[in-house]
This record gives sequence, structure tokens and C-alpha cells, in this order.
Amino acid sequence: MPLHPDSPFAKLMAQATALTRRGSLAEATQAIQRALHLQRSTAAPAEPADTGDVVVLDGLVREIVTPEPEADAPPVTPPQPASFDELPFATAQGLRHYKLFTPAGLPDRPAPLVVMLHGCKQNPDDFAAGTRMNELAQAQGFRVLYPAQPPRSNASRCWNWFQPGDQKRGAGEPALLAAITRHVMQTHAVDAERVYIAGLSAGGAMSVIMAHEYPDVFAAVGVHSGLPQGAAHDVATAFAAMKHGPRGAPKVIDTTRVPMIVFHGDLDATVHPANSEHLVAGHSASEVEQGSVDSGRGFERTSYRDASGRLVAEHWLVHGSGHAWSGGSAKGSFTDPQGPDASREMLRFFLQQRLKG
Repeated sequence: MPLHPDSPFAKLMAQATALTRRGSLAEATQAIQRALHLQRSTAAPAEPADTGDVVVLDGLVREIVTPEPEADAPPVTPPQPASFDELPFATAQGLRHYKLFTPAGLPDRPAPLVVMLHGCKQNPDDFAAGTRMNELAQAQGFRVLYPAQPPRSNASRCWNWFQPGDQKRGAGEPALLAAITRHVMQTHAVDAERVYIAGLSAGGAMSVIMAHEYPDVFAAVGVHSGLPQGAAHDVATAFAAMKHGPRGAPKVIDTTRVPMIVFHGDLDATVHPANSEHLVAGHSASEVEQGSVDSGRGFERTSYRDASGRLVAEHWLVHGSGHAWSGGSAKGSFTDPQGPDASREMLRFFLQQRLKG
């Protein structure tokens, strides 16, 4: 008995045929599975016709006869699940790896991208767990990129922010990080006007360098417990700057091009808070707010605006906090769950900014 073209089974098989012709084999397989389940759960299956298209999907269905698809039958595309994939990136020095989080059901249109640089003794999984940035990405619809620093490049997995060869555009780690970012932008639906970068400690220091050297890539930067660019030029001066603050005149980010939000604990014994103060030096504070988290820490937030009144920088000093990501989760290392939520505040700040032309 031939299949009735208006039956649910026939329509599902028509969709499978159309999907197969388009090369969407995974979606075609799902359509076939739904059709077979429907057929088993209703009446006895009808006898297939002697003519028609043959669908062959190895390992699932060897041979199924289907009618011609109806022109007005749209394919059923299930929402894509969330993914947090580790991927390789080839360089002249060998393979580097990064992890990319894509939230479930992210539309095909270009979405923002946040690049997250972990601190010393951390890795992408640890940093993602501690900052909870993936949870925010799922809720608000953006991708998160976590480049990984391998032990062969730094024994403690620190980004080498203090090395002269890693402090300028087109060289060393800045060139590598820019290349990974551009690669993700080219291979995924990313809004090029809304690409942001943030980091903790050594990752925060490297984020400062990236914002200063690549204002054509990053629309804003978040710095947590970091240091200004040029604060050190070797290991000895790095430890001195971390202990006492920068010496001399390190470079200052032009926040009219790359707006900046800074977090630092006032009891940070690893990176002196004077480093974060230097990051906003030269700006005129437009507003100072004292606040506190319910059953948590107090803070001072200073806002900076340009001549037109546009917000270009924020500085958060978290009272009683040490060298830790404010408001982070105890599931990750170097976090302070009692502080204001740095991830949420950085994202709020980021999404107000777009890349300058």
C-alpha cells in the first residue's frame, strides 16, 4: 500500500530526503528516527512503494523508500546543544590549544565574543569554573574564548607580560593571541564590533597589552588584579612591580578607543593595588560610589567619562579581598565569592561598547 503524501510519516521522510540532499546527515538521521518511532507507535507500517528515492545512512537505515518532498515542508532543525570544545591552533612554534564555549540555541546571526586569559597556575577549565563566564554566556547569548598557556612556555602557565618580546603588536604572545581571536572570528558567527578581552593577574596584565596593541580588534578590556603595560622588563622587575607597584612611566591605555573596567582587592598581597590605580591614572573621576554586597564585601566604584559624557573606564576597589576574582565561584581557583560579581559587571560594561571605526 503506497504512503499517503500527507501522512506524518511521509512528511518526516520527505524532510529526511531534503536534508540528505543538502548534506545535513545528522539532521536527516533525526528525522528518520522520529518517523520510524511514529510508525511503530501507530498502525502497522504500510508497504513501501516500488519506486522513489533511496536514502542510505550507514549504520542507521540501509534502504528506505520515500516520496518526493513537498515544496512547502520546512526542515525541522532541533536547537544545538551547548558546547565547550578544546581545539588546536597551529603556530610556527607548534600547536597551541584553546577552549571555546558556545551556548545552546545560539542564533546563526553574529554574536559577541569575550576572550578570557587565565592567571598563573590556572587553565581554561579552572578559569571558566571560577569566573562563571560560561553561565553568563548561556543566559545572554555570546561566545567565550579561553586561550591556554602551556607549561613549556611558562612553568607556572603565566602569560609572559613582563618580557619585552611579549609586550608589542606583531610579536610573541600578543601576536599569537590576536591570531587565535581572529581565527575564531573567521570560523564562527562573531560580531566584529563586539569582541572583548579580560584576564586575571598575569592574564589581566596581558589583557592590558592586547587592548593597547590591538585597538582594532578589541572593543573593551577587563583587568582583574593586573598590571600596566611596561611595568616590568624581566622577572626581577616583574616581582618588584607586583610587590610595590609600577616604577617609571608605563604605558596608559587610550580608553577613548578601548574602554576599560578594572577590579582589584585592597588586601591583594600578590599584585599591589597601586598597579590598578595606575591603569586609570590621568583620568578625571566623574563619580565615586561606595557600596557593598549583601552579606559580603564593601567596595568603591569610580567611574570615568570622556568630554562627551561617555563612560570610558571604571575602577572597582574591593575592600577586604585578596588576589582573587571578585564574586567568583569556589569551584575555581583564586576566587572570592563574597565580593561584587566581576564577571557580571565586566559584561555589563562590555556590552555598552562597540569597536571604534
